[in-house]
Amino acid sequence: MAGTAGPVAVVVLAIIAIWYMAAVALNTPFQRDVYQRGNQADVPFTQLIADTLAQDRPVLPAPHQVLTEIYETTFEKKITSKRSLIYHSGITLSSTLLGFLIGTSLGILLAIGIVHSRVLDKSLMPWVISSQTIPILAIAPMIIVVLNAVGISGLLPKAMISTYLSFFPVTVGMVKGLRSPKVIHMDLMHTYSATRIQAFWKLRLPYAVPYLFTSMKIGMAASLVGAIVGELPTGAVAGLGARLLAGSYYGQTVQIWSALLMAAFLAGSLVALIGVFEKVTLKRMGMAR
Repeated sequence: MAGTAGPVAVVVLAIIAIWYMAAVALNTPFQRDVYQRGNQADVPFTQLIADTLAQDRPVLPAPHQVLTEIYETTFEKKITSKRSLIYHSGITLSSTLLGFLIGTSLGILLAIGIVHSRVLDKSLMPWVISSQTIPILAIAPMIIVVLNAVGISGLLPKAMISTYLSFFPVTVGMVKGLRSPKVIHMDLMHTYSATRIQAFWKLRLPYAVPYLFTSMKIGMAASLVGAIVGELPTGAVAGLGARLLAGSYYGQTVQIWSALLMAAFLAGSLVALIGVFEKVTLKRMGMAR
């Protein structure tokens, strides 16, 4: 860990430096217009830089502006306040976790069926792959409208969009994992007259566990994206998607970027949590890497 801290710090500092330079470059035209309207001439370059990094509605907010917004909406607002990022993150997190749970369960069941049935492998797998070619922004409103038409609203429609994005990596990963045992090991199970269920529990599933956790990490990130996208067509007033939408409506770019960074932090935390479960599970199974 100590050996990787230095390179990571260098990359982070480089990103921050590039971000600041981009903010100055993109915000300078508007700032020069402000100077012209105020009949200000020969403004020092240092003041120009300072002013471009302190605009109320910048084209690209500076890192310190975004961090200040996150701090104010996280620590200086009550959790129940609709201006609190924690409140909005909790709304998005609930639909993310529900969609991830449904998507993971569906993906595992589909993978088991595909591996053990040649008919499902030939007929279902192509449809599973084809389903991901449909843009989520196109299908999300359709899901919301259809579910609302049958009286289902609230958390579940957003969770279904998360399910749509998260089940695919789990399905593909589990199929790969369940088929990963070597032929000689499968032959050994046949030699012991093991049933398909016994071969599944004692051979296929243990081999598939590392693949499952890897695909779950991808599925969790995709599930969060689905939850945010699901909040956009509903005109939601709560959730990180709603914060992005409101910031877009009113030109609050700092609010947009703070919601984006919070979503990235949330996704990173959830993926890291899955990584912890992965290490514990593989260690108990004697498969720690």
